Amino acid sequence: MSNTTETTPTVPPSLTPPLSSTNTTPRFSPASTTVIFVLGGPGSGKGTQSANLVRDYGFTHLSAGDLLRAEQQREGSQYGELIRNYIREGNIVPMEITVALLANAMQDTIDNKTATATATAEGNARFLIDGFPRKMDQATFFEETVCPSTATLFLRCPEDVMLDRLLKRGETSGRDDDNIESIRKRFRVFEETSMPVIHQFEKQEKVVSVEAVGTMEEVYGRIRAGLEAKGITKVIGN
Repeated sequence: MSNTTETTPTVPPSLTPPLSSTNTTPRFSPASTTVIFVLGGPGSGKGTQSANLVRDYGFTHLSAGDLLRAEQQREGSQYGELIRNYIREGNIVPMEITVALLANAMQDTIDNKTATATATAEGNARFLIDGFPRKMDQATFFEETVCPSTATLFLRCPEDVMLDRLLKRGETSGRDDDNIESIRKRFRVFEETSMPVIHQFEKQEKVVSVEAVGTMEEVYGRIRAGLEAKGITKVIGN
């Protein structure tokens, strides 16, 4: 019988914000920072439509998944292997890591004055956060410690459509989670954990719900109408 004990790596202090804050002021002010969460099932078109909004509305697009994948590949990362295992299994990475990566990426964007997030007429920074929050505790933690969100864009799409899109992407993406078993698990995780987030934000009248079926242009037209109804206008010149 082996005496070896398997332990779960802990979040390195350099990457982890406090679980609770004695300072109730978020890192960024909503008066100067616009945050739109972009939620939808895997394959609903979050990345595609985010690119359109970056082009026309001066947002910086931050993908929680891309940041996590980059961190797992970063040389010297103390957390890369654990992130890789979570993603491969279709499970949610601990929120401390995701929120820290997002907050740092937002700060980097603001510090680098050339980023499109600083190009709005009002001078505000605009961020689309794609694939986050995936649970209500993530949403609460982010809004208390980083920045309250302005709205959540929810892309509604039937599972059969999303499955077809993801299987086609998997032919060339090389991603560990673009296989049918991981995809179906991700669908279940989304329904069980992210839908309650959307329902909670709906109670606050902060959700822009859009049917994500049809051509890219048709879906984008619905998104634009919904966001502009919330007072989010195009960048001058776009």
